[in-house]
Amino acid sequence: MEPVDSSARQPMTSRTASCSCGQLRIEVNGEPRGVGVCHCLACQRRTGSVFAALAGFSAPFRVFGTATEYVRTGDHGSRFTFRFCPVCGTTVFHTEEGEDDRVSVAVGAFADPGFPAPTVSVYDCRRHPWVRLPAGAQAFDKDPG
Repeated sequence: MEPVDSSARQPMTSRTASCSCGQLRIEVNGEPRGVGVCHCLACQRRTGSVFAALAGFSAPFRVFGTATEYVRTGDHGSRFTFRFCPVCGTTVFHTEEGEDDRVSVAVGAFADPGFPAPTVSVYDCRRHPWVRLPAGAQAFDKDPG
């Protein structure tokens, strides 16, 4: 019997997020760097919901399919490029200009009810009063930038 190397790494977990029709997908590796919700009016309009739920992941990531891009400048001057499916219109992920080592993915695009809960809430000043945050989530009135 050969010895077992206990220092061997476990394979990295990968997750795939997809648009509604499946044409646009992104594969990320590892656990999220963070999970949060944004209640700003731009995210409400972009998602068609009362907040955006996002999970940040470190690079590398792989994109499959074709995306249409929309660039928006945030309150602190950062430029964000949102990628959505040109067929079904689902926003799947976005990146921040100059931050090539990470990506933010729409939590709903994973279609995983067991996905980790958000720990941060930004633009809480715009949160609809009936929306309840998970216990222990840190809320910021605006974007702490």
